[in-house]
Amino acid sequence: MTDSPTTEALAVAIIGGGPAGLMAAEVLAGAGVQVDLFDGMPSVGRKFLLAGKGGLNLTHSEPIEPFLGRYGQASEQLAPWLHEFGPQALRDWAKALGVDTFVGSSGRVFPTDMKAAPLLRAWLHRLRASGVRLHMRHRWLGWGESRSGVHALRFATPAGERLVHARCVVLALGGASWSRLGSDGAWVPLLAERGIDLAPLRASNCGFDVAGWSEHLRERFAGAPLKNVALRCAAPDGRRFEQRGEFVLTESGIEGSLVYAASPFLRETIAATGRAIAEVDLLPERPAEFVHAEVARPRGSRSMSTHLKSRLGIDGAKAALLHELLPREVFADAAALAAAIKALPIPLVAARPIDEAISTAGGVRLDALDAHLMLKALPGVFCAGEMLDWEAPTGGYLLTASLASGRIAGQGAAARLASTAPG
Repeated sequence: MTDSPTTEALAVAIIGGGPAGLMAAEVLAGAGVQVDLFDGMPSVGRKFLLAGKGGLNLTHSEPIEPFLGRYGQASEQLAPWLHEFGPQALRDWAKALGVDTFVGSSGRVFPTDMKAAPLLRAWLHRLRASGVRLHMRHRWLGWGESRSGVHALRFATPAGERLVHARCVVLALGGASWSRLGSDGAWVPLLAERGIDLAPLRASNCGFDVAGWSEHLRERFAGAPLKNVALRCAAPDGRRFEQRGEFVLTESGIEGSLVYAASPFLRETIAATGRAIAEVDLLPERPAEFVHAEVARPRGSRSMSTHLKSRLGIDGAKAALLHELLPREVFADAAALAAAIKALPIPLVAARPIDEAISTAGGVRLDALDAHLMLKALPGVFCAGEMLDWEAPTGGYLLTASLASGRIAGQGAAARLASTAPG
């Protein structure tokens, strides 16, 4: 998938062939710029394809204000990107590539065939038709000796090291999760040596470890889902999280969509205090008074496990978690047991390793960029995608903002090239 390299100085070099880099390429090519895109992998869009294996979640259909709120503390800075290219614009873009979409029962938006590959194929066909040149197996090594108005870039290739000069550069290098697909965070020291302000890369949308499950829970319930529950937690700065959904017990702790959504709060609390509490309501549809009344009903000769199953439907993984986390004496105290069912504290001690995470937080601080996502300390170098310091839950929010940032960076690079054109 490597097009013929050029020997002259390039107009623009895009480094990174994920959604943000490809979107920047599309915008620049649409502005009449010759685009050269470099990626260290044998093909582009590898994480995009893997993310779509279970059904490609493109975006979310909720109104724009709650949509923006999903980006937490970065929502104000991301708002201009997402007003420029938000959920409906993304759906229109996909349709123009011949891919229709639908809204699922959760509000998430998917291609009608649920697949990522047809969308990527159509996109690459359009990019190639617009003249975008792809240079695969080009791993960025850092900077060469630049000359006025031109950036020198060093690449490792199968044929040896290659030096490329470009008037503008768009970096779309991803975070540090799923390194086998190319996002390994190797760019961090390359920007740090140029004085770029970076926040440490941290796991996001990740699972968490407890101090240690019992052998019984690990053997019998690792992989078991807890459905229709609610999770509550707080961040060190007082921000609170509460949401209904489901999660999964693992051999070392918990993971799943509800845990991923809470991950910024849990991660920051662990960083500040060494541990975090995920408080789980096992019966969020039932008021506390009802739960207490049902627990307190006479049970005769029946065991408490049978009683909880018949009166409240608590069995399986939910019952196992109660027995794992509560002292034996709590099961003899109806009020304490009912309170635990509505607020069961799961003590967490660590996030799972960053390479297991769906995404990462940290990266290039947004204050280090101008409104066009150009690095203030490196004029002519733009950044986009997950390598920027923002995070969002799963549900289409990650992909939407990555594409939107690529669009902003592409527009910025096109404008700079136009304003600095020779002659």
